[in-house]
Amino acid sequence: MIAPASQACHFNTITMSETPTTPVSKAARWTGYVMSALPALALLMSGVMKIMRTKEVVEGFAHFGWPESTIVPLGIVEIACAVVYLIPKTSVLGAILVSSYMGGAIATTFRVGEGWIPGVVVGVLAWGGLFMRDPRLRALIPLRRY
Repeated sequence: MIAPASQACHFNTITMSETPTTPVSKAARWTGYVMSALPALALLMSGVMKIMRTKEVVEGFAHFGWPESTIVPLGIVEIACAVVYLIPKTSVLGAILVSSYMGGAIATTFRVGEGWIPGVVVGVLAWGGLFMRDPRLRALIPLRRY
C-alpha cells in the first residue's frame, strides 16, 4: 500500500546555511584572516613566478622532472585556487582546491627527496584559517573541550 502524498516519508535535509552556528569572536576571525592570507599570498606569488617563467622556476621544474610546457598552466591553476579560496562564498571550495594542489606539490617534492613540510604547512594554514573565521566550518567540524 502506498501512503498518500500528505503522509509520505519526509526526509529532513539541512543545508549549510541552515546549520546552527555560534558566532566567531573578533580575535578568532582576525586570526583566521591572517592564517588565510599566508597560504593565499604564497600561492599567488608562486603562481606569478610561474607565469613569468623565472630562471629559478624553470630550473626547479627540470629538477622535479616536469616539462617546461607545464609551468604557465600550473601557475594559472595556482592563482585560480588562491582566488577561489579568497572569495568568502567559495572559500570552502578554494580550501579543497588548495589542499588538492598542495597534495600534488607534496608528492612531487617527496618523490625526489626534497622538503615536503612547507606544502603541509600551506594546507594546514588554509584549512586552519578557514576554520577560525567561518562559523559554518566550525559547525561541521566541532572541536570541543572535555
